[in-house]
Amino acid sequence: MPVQGRHGVRTLVVATATGALLAACAGAGGTGSADGDTINVLMVNNPQMVELQKLTADHFTRKTGIKVKFTLLPENDVRDKISQDFSNQAGQYDVATISNFEVPFYAKNQWLHPLDDYAAKDKAFDQNDILQPVRESLTADDGKLYGQPFYGESSFLMYRKDVFAEKGLKMPDKPTWKQVAGLAAKADGAQPGMKGICLRGQPGWGEVIAPLTTVVNTFGGTWFTKDWQARLTSPEFTRATKFYVDLVRRHGEAGAAQAGYAECLNNLTQGKAAMWYDATAAAGSLEAAKSPVKGKIGYVPAPVERTAHSGWLYTWAWGMQKASTNPDKAWTFISWASGKGYEALVGKETGWADAPAGKRASTYANADYRKAAGAFAKVTQESISNARPRDPGTQPRPTIGIQFVGIPEFSDLGTKVSQEISAAIAGRQSVDEALKKSQKLAEKVGKEYQER
Repeated sequence: MPVQGRHGVRTLVVATATGALLAACAGAGGTGSADGDTINVLMVNNPQMVELQKLTADHFTRKTGIKVKFTLLPENDVRDKISQDFSNQAGQYDVATISNFEVPFYAKNQWLHPLDDYAAKDKAFDQNDILQPVRESLTADDGKLYGQPFYGESSFLMYRKDVFAEKGLKMPDKPTWKQVAGLAAKADGAQPGMKGICLRGQPGWGEVIAPLTTVVNTFGGTWFTKDWQARLTSPEFTRATKFYVDLVRRHGEAGAAQAGYAECLNNLTQGKAAMWYDATAAAGSLEAAKSPVKGKIGYVPAPVERTAHSGWLYTWAWGMQKASTNPDKAWTFISWASGKGYEALVGKETGWADAPAGKRASTYANADYRKAAGAFAKVTQESISNARPRDPGTQPRPTIGIQFVGIPEFSDLGTKVSQEISAAIAGRQSVDEALKKSQKLAEKVGKEYQER
């Protein structure tokens, strides 16, 4: 989700200038796969993808004879380019990084090549090893599979174990949001400059909307009913939003209305927050060798209210353009890049903690990975496994999605609603005012779907 990607796994993008340079070096601007032994791959320029590019020639091309021309771009740019090429079925790129957000409407528009047959024939790939929620999120309404995950994430609550011990606070194994609010009040000011919790408040459908929507789900709310009735002013949606806004205003970070994933990561790392609810992908940075909080962070599942679980689900995945003239070779690349062998390769080359995890059960059964990611591996796996992309709340939904609504219009709708929510966090308007405006925006979208 545009900025959600900066939420978690997606924040791991490198600078735009670097991306442009990498894209140029990788053969950006190609004219399609005219060479039968070459495929064109368009992907987001985050560190995991950059590492993939580095490993491809020696560990894929040398073995298969298939050359790969990469184009790497920053997230927003790559989404625009993928949408343009795939919607026109131009065939310039055989494979591109898409997410579980795009899959439903890309598939419906017949822009993607189904991957079921390839996965079924490729026994070494082991499709059943892919975590079920991730598989489900990449399966469209027609029951066909349209993407293979490179890595995945959910969301969980992170907290300073040492600070909690000093204050005599105990984190429940499965906290409720009410308990979290109480702990945030008690941890607020535990150390000089430390706030009780950090929560995204920055505008963006992938920034504040991502965690807020999980709170809405577990409080019993939903953006739309099954028949596309907008519900942003419902009691449940209102209560969840007021809870979120009040919590971050009372015990959250300074400048919360402009704080996103990156800012909260920095706050927790620098001792400015005692807790943080966000992407499971953040754990890698918190437990990095040079992190000042390495070994000091505890990890528990996403807080709940009325549901058993509330973590979100996101994955960067490989999608094959339907117009690709090299589908077999494209699958060979996808199978390698999403396979068990690639994770083992990264483990050998750079360390298991850097392996693109969050997608395979075997990763979490691997002793080397568990040792490298022991602080957060189990709760991450459980969070992803317990995610319910088709049933995240207390009532039926019109489309797939936990922290987003799986329709193309949501990128615009979610962004506009996020601006209203951020304004409430900043104190420029009340939550009721924000939701009243947001409801009207959602009604327009809902009406379009009701009339289809």
